[in-house]
Amino acid sequence: QVQLVESGGGLVQAENSLRLSCAASGGPFSSYTFGWFRQAPGEEREFVATISAGGGTTDYAYSVKGRFTISRDNAKNMVYLQMDSLKPEDTAVYYCAARRGNYVYLRGNYDAWGQGTQVTVSS
Repeated sequence: QVQLVESGGGLVQAENSLRLSCAASGGPFSSYTFGWFRQAPGEEREFVATISAGGGTTDYAYSVKGRFTISRDNAKNMVYLQMDSLKPEDTAVYYCAARRGNYVYLRGNYDAWGQGTQVTVSS
């Protein structure tokens, strides 16, 4: 089972940028589809972005499309979420997730999760 560790969260002012990183270990990285999810206080965890095993297909939640970019570096076993033009409503704990196999537009049914990293956007 792959293990995931997120980093890169923090406090940032609105309209600024952050890049989250997810380090994966313990599995054949290039065989996994990855996703980013987030959970704000008092709310359900929600899908943010996903990238296929080959990296050729990405998908985004409507609320972040055009502002966030998911990418992966198979040589470094890393997944990234570049977040630009941040808004206060992006404040949440962000989680990296993985599922073995090459899936496109996978918005659920992940079976490995990281511990999360806090992102706080001030107005």
